[in-house]
Amino acid sequence: MTEISDANRDGGAPANGEILDWVERMGTFFAENYGMPPITGRILSWLLVCEPAEQSAAEIAAAIRASRASLTTNMRLLTASGLARRITRAGARTAFYRVDDDAWEAVIRRRIATLAAIETLTEEGMRLVGPDTRRAARLRATHEVFAWADTLFAAAPGPGRTRENG
Repeated sequence: MTEISDANRDGGAPANGEILDWVERMGTFFAENYGMPPITGRILSWLLVCEPAEQSAAEIAAAIRASRASLTTNMRLLTASGLARRITRAGARTAFYRVDDDAWEAVIRRRIATLAAIETLTEEGMRLVGPDTRRAARLRATHEVFAWADTLFAAAPGPGRTRENG
């Protein structure tokens, strides 16, 4: 594994080329698979590998070679989603951002919790359009997929857990 250069350990100076290439690939991955703007994926990727783990917007911008202006909206997106956390320190005017170790699990668990809400909404829709209509058939197909996923995830152990101790 490539280490982040010592010059990079104290802030946002650009990381070595291999790390930046990885950040770019991850940014593209998040854009293509999760609908994130590429810059959002790059920020998130940087926060996964940076040292120290808490970085200011200026440090992030310098590291990934982005403008500070482009970071503002994208940092809001990441903090609103729960993937990144904004940290302030007493007496400091600068905010810092980090990805907590449990951020991904928390985001995924919130998404899983929405499966039951979709089931409830599709049931309501089926009642509204009549149980034996073509519209109900489409709703039923949607409902069945989300009910299946809800059941599947409800039974699955989380990271570091087994079914016995989960």
